[in-house]
Amino acid sequence: MENTTIITTPGDNKNNEENTIHIRDIVALCIQKWHWVAISLACCVGLAVLYLLCAQPKYTRSTQVLIKTDANGMSGGGPDIGVFGDLDLFSSKSNINNEIATFKSPDLMAEVVDALDLQMNYAKKGTFHYITLYGDSLPVRLEFNTLPLPDESRSFKIDLRPDSTFTIYKLKLKKKKFPEEIEGRLNVPVKTPVGELTLTATPAYPKDEMAMKVSRQPMPETVERYCEALKVTQDDDKSDVIVMTIKDTSPKRAVDVLNAILDAYNRMWVDDKNQVTISTSKFINERLEVIENELGNVDTDISSFKSSNLLPDLGKASELYMQQASQANAAILELNNMLYMAKYIKKYLTDPAKEKQPLPINSGFESNAIAAQIDNYNSKLIERNTLAGNSSLNNPVVLDLDNALASMRQSIMQSVDNQIESLNEQIKTQQKYENEAVSKIASNPNQAKYLLTVERQQKIKESLYLYLLQKREENELSQAFTAYNNRVIVEPQGSRKPSSPVTVNVLLVAFALGLVIPVTALYVQSVNNTKVRGRSDIESMTAPFVGEIPQDTASAGKFRPKSLFRKDKNGPEGVIVVKEGNRNIINEAFRVVRSNLEFMTSLQGKVIALTSANPGSGKTFITFNMAASFALKGKKVLAVDLDLRKGSLSVYAHSPKRGIADYIAGRVDDVSSLIVHNVSDTRLDLLPMGTMPPNPAELLYSPAFAELIKRLKTEYDIVFLDCPPAEIVADAAIISKEADMTIFVVRAGLFERSMLPDIDRFYTTGKYKNLAILLNGTDSGGAYGSRFGYRYGYGSGTYGGYTNDK
Repeated sequence: MENTTIITTPGDNKNNEENTIHIRDIVALCIQKWHWVAISLACCVGLAVLYLLCAQPKYTRSTQVLIKTDANGMSGGGPDIGVFGDLDLFSSKSNINNEIATFKSPDLMAEVVDALDLQMNYAKKGTFHYITLYGDSLPVRLEFNTLPLPDESRSFKIDLRPDSTFTIYKLKLKKKKFPEEIEGRLNVPVKTPVGELTLTATPAYPKDEMAMKVSRQPMPETVERYCEALKVTQDDDKSDVIVMTIKDTSPKRAVDVLNAILDAYNRMWVDDKNQVTISTSKFINERLEVIENELGNVDTDISSFKSSNLLPDLGKASELYMQQASQANAAILELNNMLYMAKYIKKYLTDPAKEKQPLPINSGFESNAIAAQIDNYNSKLIERNTLAGNSSLNNPVVLDLDNALASMRQSIMQSVDNQIESLNEQIKTQQKYENEAVSKIASNPNQAKYLLTVERQQKIKESLYLYLLQKREENELSQAFTAYNNRVIVEPQGSRKPSSPVTVNVLLVAFALGLVIPVTALYVQSVNNTKVRGRSDIESMTAPFVGEIPQDTASAGKFRPKSLFRKDKNGPEGVIVVKEGNRNIINEAFRVVRSNLEFMTSLQGKVIALTSANPGSGKTFITFNMAASFALKGKKVLAVDLDLRKGSLSVYAHSPKRGIADYIAGRVDDVSSLIVHNVSDTRLDLLPMGTMPPNPAELLYSPAFAELIKRLKTEYDIVFLDCPPAEIVADAAIISKEADMTIFVVRAGLFERSMLPDIDRFYTTGKYKNLAILLNGTDSGGAYGSRFGYRYGYGSGTYGGYTNDK
C-alpha cells in the first residue's frame, strides 16, 4: 500500500484527493532540489566533523565487585575460627541495594575527591581541544597555601619554562577576572589574587616551554560531578555482583577513582563493623583498671591481718561445716558476680552520656534473652548512627529508629531489673545457707570469721578480673579476624578507544539530520503551497483536460514574463518554440495538445478562444505556438489578438498600428489588409490588435465583431482567439459567445487550487462554450508534473511554461 500524507484545507474537505501528497512526490521533489540536499548534508557532516575534532574524548572504565553473603543474606566477616565462632562477633547483615546506595553516597565520594585531589584540574591546549593532564603526564603539582573564598571556583593559565620559572596569567575567581601577570619559581610560594600557591615539579616536567590551564572547583560541585559520572548497578537480579562504571577524560584518573572508592568503602565497612567491638574494649579496660586496684588492696589486707594476728589452722573439726559454707560461698560469689554486672549494665543504660553508644556484650548474663536484646539493640543503634551520618537527625527514618531504640532500651532495663531481683533472691537464699554453716562454727575465733570474709572478697575480685581478661582477648580476636565484605572479581579496565563521542554515531546522526532538514523543509513547503502543483491537482475536475505544457528546466519554478519578449533569431519579439524539425520536449507537448484539440474541434467547431484566470498564465505564448503547431501541419490558421487592453499577441507581428480594433470601429473597411501572413516563417496568419480602443467591451459587443468571426471561420481551417483574463474584465465572456470552444489556461505554481471549483462551475453552467483546461508551466521531472512525460526519445527542451502577459 502506497504511503501518502493528506493535507486538507479548512472548508474544502470534499477535495481531499486534490491535496494528497505522495511519498514518491516528496522523493522526486528532493531529487529535483538535490543541490539543497547536498548543501545540507555537507553542512551537517562538516559540523559533525568539527564537533568530533573539538570535543574532548571521554574514556569508560568499569569494575565488578562481589558482595560476600551466605544463604541467609549474611555478609561474611572472616573465616571460621572454631571456638570463637559462638561469640557472634564476626558477621553482620548486608543488603545488595544498601551497598549500591553506599557506593553512590556523596560522603564516600567526598573522601575519594579529597584523597585524589580531584578538585584540581590540569590541561594543556591541543590542536582542537584541551588535553587532560593527570598522573604520569602531569608536569607540576599545585598546592594552595591560602585559599580565599574556598567555596568558589578559580582558574588561571601557567607558562612553564625549563629554567624552573613560570608565569601565571588570565586569573579568574568566581566571575571576577584579574589582568595581572605574575612571575614565580618552582617550590617557592607565590601570592596571587586567587590565593597563595606553590608549584612542585614532577618527573614529567617539560624540557621546553609549555602552556597549561589550571582550575580548582569547590568540593560540593566536584563531588556532584563525579557522583553523576559514576554508575553503580547490579549485574543481574539474581547475583551479588555490583558493576561500577565511570567516564572521564583521563583513563588513568577513572581507574584511580574506582580503586579509591573501593578503599574508602572498605574503611567505612571496617569502621562500622568494629563500633561495638571498640565500645566493648573500652568498657573492659576501664573495669580491669578498677578491679586491679581493688584486688591489690584485698591482698594487702589479708597479708597484714595474718601477720599481725598469727592466725592458727581452723582444724579438721570444722572441715565439714567449712565445706558447706564454702559451697554456699561459691554460689554467692557467682551470684554476686552476675549481680555486679547486671547493676553495671543498668547504670550504663541510665547514663545519658552513653545513650548513643553500643551496650557491652558478653557481660556474663545467664539469660540468653537479655543478650539477644542487647545484640539487637546494638545492631539497630549502628544502623541509626550510619543513617544519621549520611543524612540528618531530622530524617524521618532516623526519628523512627530513635523511638524504636528508646523502646528497646526500656525493654532491656526492665529485663535487667527482673534479673537483679532474681539474683538478690538467690543471694539471700545462699547467704542463709552460709549463715547456718558459720553459726555452727561456734568455737572458731573471730579472727577466722574476719579472714573468711576478706578471702571471699579476694576470690570475687580474682574471678571478675580473670573473666574480664578473657573477654578482652575475645574482643581483640574479633578485631584481628575482621575481613572485608567484598571481593573485586574484575579489576578496573576499559577500552583504549574513547567511549564518547562515538564517531560513527555522530556522523550517522549528522547524515540523518542532513537529509531530514531539507526533506522537512521541502515537505513543509509543499504542504503550505496553495497553488496548483501539477496535473495530479486537476485530474479529478469535471471539465475536460486538453493537455499540459511543461516548464523550461532552465527557469523551473520562476516566473519571468519579460523573458518571453526577448528577441528571437527570426526577428519578432515574442518567443517562438514550435518550429519545423524541432523535436524537443516543448514541441512534443504542443503536438500532444494539438492532437487532443483536433479530436475535440472535429466535434465542437473551429474557433478556439484562450483565456485564463489571472495575468501571467502564458495564454498568449500558448495561443501563438499552438496556432503555429497547426500551421506546420498544413492547416490554414489565423491567430487573432483580442486582448484589446494589452495587445500581447501583436508583439509577434511587431505590433502593427492598425488591426482588428480599427476594423470593428469602422476605421478600416478591408480586414484582409490587416492580417499579417507567415509570421516568423511559421505559415501562420495573425490579426493584430491595432489601435488600443478606450472601450474594448463595447467594441466587442458590436455586430461587426460577430460578423467578422463568421467570415474568418469560412476563410480559415481553425481560428485562435487570444482573450483577456476571465473574471477580471468582461471581454473573455463576450468573446466566448462567438467561439466554438474555450481553452482555460491554468498556470502551475500561480493558480490557486481553491479556484479550481470555479472553473468546473464555468463548465457546468456553460458560461464559457465547450470549456477545456490546459495546464501550463508544469515541471516535466518534478513531483507534480506529467504522469506520462515527453522525454522518450527526445532531448530536454529549452523553452516552456512562458508567460506573455505583462
